[in-house]
Amino acid sequence: MSASEDLPLMRDLPHATLPTDEPIILASGSPRRAQLMKAAGYDFSVIVASDEAECGMCSRETAPEMVARYAYRKAADVATKVDNGLIIAADTVASCVGQILGKPRDQDHAEATLRLLSGRRHDVYTGVCIWSVKLQKCTVDVVRTELMMQPLSDSMLEGYLDSMLWEGKAGAFGYQDGNDWLSIVGEGSESNVVGLPMERLAELLEKFDSIAETVITGITEPPG
Repeated sequence: MSASEDLPLMRDLPHATLPTDEPIILASGSPRRAQLMKAAGYDFSVIVASDEAECGMCSRETAPEMVARYAYRKAADVATKVDNGLIIAADTVASCVGQILGKPRDQDHAEATLRLLSGRRHDVYTGVCIWSVKLQKCTVDVVRTELMMQPLSDSMLEGYLDSMLWEGKAGAFGYQDGNDWLSIVGEGSESNVVGLPMERLAELLEKFDSIAETVITGITEPPG
């Protein structure tokens, strides 16, 4: 069993009653999101959204606006590929001192990101979109978790960079990697930091019938 599978955050995750009889499709290639879904007891298949779903950042767009838009676009992209399905899409970024921090391009970028976060509080935002192909309805929400990163020494930073655990992770770190230099501030969602806020996902699924809005074909912005 991997360290991440043994984390307390993977235990006792909420499992919601689904709003339709459609099969769940996870619109993400993230092994961490799939792991969270499995831990919560959901049966699902994976169809990864096209890279184009995450392209283009709007000027003056905030981190919450961006992750909501990307989650919506990922779900919309996968919806064009299937005839039936309850699609769950998500996008996660970190934000610190006004900078939006996505996945690092390379090790140098990861180092610069971690040096920025070192000794600072920062936020992790995840946008979640649930899209019913059968009903042609969707809902989008954003969850914020505040984190504190302890000051990183050069040796701590070098060790983590050499581990390559930063690859593919927003903010160049993985909360699930067992780093004792990361802590959640207040009552924030741990699963949100990993990439999918399971508590909020369950609420959205339970309330889907009353909160979902009709999808307008061709619109690339999330409802609301």
